[in-house]
Amino acid sequence: MTMKKITIAIDGYSSTGKSTLAKALAKKMGYLYVDSGAMYRAVTLYALDNGLIASELNQNQLISLLPQIQIEFKMNPETGIGEVFLNGKNVEQEIRSMRVSEWVSPVSAISEVRTKLVSQQQSMGLKKGVVMDGRDIGSVVFPNAELKLFLTADDDVRAKRRFDELMQKPHNVSLESVKANLIARDQQDSSREDSPLIQTQESVVIDNSKLTIQDQLDLVLNLIAGIN
Repeated sequence: MTMKKITIAIDGYSSTGKSTLAKALAKKMGYLYVDSGAMYRAVTLYALDNGLIASELNQNQLISLLPQIQIEFKMNPETGIGEVFLNGKNVEQEIRSMRVSEWVSPVSAISEVRTKLVSQQQSMGLKKGVVMDGRDIGSVVFPNAELKLFLTADDDVRAKRRFDELMQKPHNVSLESVKANLIARDQQDSSREDSPLIQTQESVVIDNSKLTIQDQLDLVLNLIAGIN
């Protein structure tokens, strides 16, 4: 029996492995994968590179320049995963830096930024067969998604995951600073007025502090089988 295509929305806290799970699901299901957080990171990188962030964020100027920001996902033929391009440039590595991480929550809180990116995200999911991860996917982007997941994990586990990721291309950061940044982002994302990070009533909560990616994948595939 052919399985119907569905929309899978994955939300959760920073460094809970949302993207890792989403990529694995998309590959297994043959679905489109969209990292919504990468889109906000790309806008943040644009703001940093164009002098819109010094000691504080120049919100009004960023809003005025939004029409000049073009974000695309282009498939990497070697990995089979879409990578982020900002105005024609591959920025997949740059957007993962701590420099961007420190400012992405304030940028994400700007209503005009969210309106622009949510519209793009919803267009990507019109034909179903999409896995998207972020912080407002099940609540705002795809409120009618057939499957909504909410990922969480212990703070120390999350910090170590993020630290290890950064150390793959050495950054001058400490484990303590990474943990502080994660906690601060959680607070900012959960308390912003526009599209805060929330766990919807329909979401299946997965605490993956002690789960492997295969454990999580098996769990979610069982949930998908139940939907079909």
